[in-house]
Amino acid sequence: MNSTMGIFIKRRFILLVGVSLLLLSQGVAAEEKFRVVTSIKPIHSILASLMLGTEGPELLLEKDAIPFGYQLSEQQKKQVADASMIVWVGPELEKFLVDPVKRAMDSGVTVLTLLDNPELKILPSRWAKSEKSTERDPFFWLDSRNTLILVDELARALMDADAGRAHLYQRNRDQLLTRVAELDRRLEYGYRGLKSGIGMAYFDTLQYFEQAYALKIRGVMAQSPEQPVDTIKLLESRVKLKEGYYACLLTERAMPMHEFALLTEDIDINIGLLDSFGTHIAAGPELYFELMKENTDTIKQCLQYSGKAPEPTDVDDEIPLTAKIGGKFMLIDHNGKLVTEKDMLGKFQLIYFGYTFCPDICPTSLQVISQALDMLGDKASLLKPYFITVDPERDNPKVMNNYVKYFNQDLVGLTGTKVMIERVAKQFKVRYEKVIEEGADPDLYIMDHSASVFLMAPDGEFITKFAHGISAKQMVESLRAYLPK
Repeated sequence: MNSTMGIFIKRRFILLVGVSLLLLSQGVAAEEKFRVVTSIKPIHSILASLMLGTEGPELLLEKDAIPFGYQLSEQQKKQVADASMIVWVGPELEKFLVDPVKRAMDSGVTVLTLLDNPELKILPSRWAKSEKSTERDPFFWLDSRNTLILVDELARALMDADAGRAHLYQRNRDQLLTRVAELDRRLEYGYRGLKSGIGMAYFDTLQYFEQAYALKIRGVMAQSPEQPVDTIKLLESRVKLKEGYYACLLTERAMPMHEFALLTEDIDINIGLLDSFGTHIAAGPELYFELMKENTDTIKQCLQYSGKAPEPTDVDDEIPLTAKIGGKFMLIDHNGKLVTEKDMLGKFQLIYFGYTFCPDICPTSLQVISQALDMLGDKASLLKPYFITVDPERDNPKVMNNYVKYFNQDLVGLTGTKVMIERVAKQFKVRYEKVIEEGADPDLYIMDHSASVFLMAPDGEFITKFAHGISAKQMVESLRAYLPK
């Protein structure tokens, strides 16, 4: 009896020990679970394809979240801290991850900062404030050739960190490379021979796409939703949209566009809605391919728009440069003093005709003149800028005085009687017309007018004119050809 009981107790003890060891081993395995955490959907999609057959990567920014202005929850902070590997783009995109990533690295977590990868083609930011800036453009995944490289780099990192499943990562890598290579071929051939117009982007997400597929995206409003839109940039962009310079305006889903209404009000322009973060697409292996297809289709349809997109023209382009421009006139400056053509001699003159109630073209042109003078440095002392109103009814000396000080301290505002303005406008071959819209308040009229900037020599002779739309840099390059060395 005692012997039998002893055998029973011994067997039970062995069973309990075995169960305990099994539970312990499972607990250790659970603790050693390989956890890959990533931030945005496009990178998560690539990792999800590479990690098929495993637990898969964990995504921080779910649903329609974007990295701009994002803040991690306490649970997400723990998720980052407990990761085996963190894959993020870099501080230019995910500012909210800078400190958590640093702490994770200090605790031994493997961190892949993709913008630091020397194998990827990483472009400098177009918004760098100096030539020495190291700021980078983070949207590299929109070039499918970068994604081919990324697949290789991520697969290698996964195989090194989780060697026990290297065979899975290798198999998934080979299959994914085939799909991305096919995508790249479709994109390349899809854009060949595309007769497209010139596009504008609200946010600067397309630099990689532009370079990879030679797209004509010539204007960008803002770097991201985190930076305010520059007022001058807004005015310049609105003018170009209104004049039909752009055939298409590309926007981004889920990115707030606070100045969109001001930019596009009463303008007939085709709008393309991109989704470079895949915010409306379900997260997973297919997201990257759906994202690229949708963005590509959107861009092609938008640029091939056949709506009102005429080439920009200047209303006085037909005036021959050989025509006699300039002559005798008398005006009143913004301080109330009489000014004649003789008072303007001795310096090169930049003369612009407009009016203070002008909503866009005039302030843009005056800002270009001001910027050009700033860029000329000491050479600017050889020039004098003048702003002659074509609206003497409203632009008296006091109004002109308040207006010109917003642009350049040397800018002289000139007004006069209706007859005075008619005379000087005729001498410069400037056309203008008062326009009262039907049903509108007659006091809120607008003035249609020529928009060129005239360059006159110190002796009062006409040299050349700069058409509306010229940049400050282009104006400076032209001015240097006429100014003394």
